[in-house]
Amino acid sequence: MIRDEELKMRWETVQAKLSNQFADGETLDLDAIIYLIGVQELGQIHRKFKKDHKVDLMHIAICRLLEPYGYYEFDYIDDDGWPHYNTIENLPVLKPGEQSVMMKEAIVQYFVEKGYIK
Repeated sequence: MIRDEELKMRWETVQAKLSNQFADGETLDLDAIIYLIGVQELGQIHRKFKKDHKVDLMHIAICRLLEPYGYYEFDYIDDDGWPHYNTIENLPVLKPGEQSVMMKEAIVQYFVEKGYIK
């Protein structure tokens, strides 16, 4: 139970900081935060992206977020600067709520590693 409370507090901290920084305080949802992580990982922060690239950015973020869990492994960066990952292990079948918790844990850990939160 303590772990769940800590995750909830850290998630709310990440969500509030990112919302203030990128959405004028309007609360960013999980998908928006995953998208921002994809942009960060690509490193092309000021570029405008088309819809199909936005899906690719979210894929990059998910791969990066789940890499520490052993699901993906970084492979290479292509000539356009896009990172590519190999699937190491298939993701488990999870209920939507479980998926959300897993992604929130991974996002919190990502921002702890980056020094964005404690």
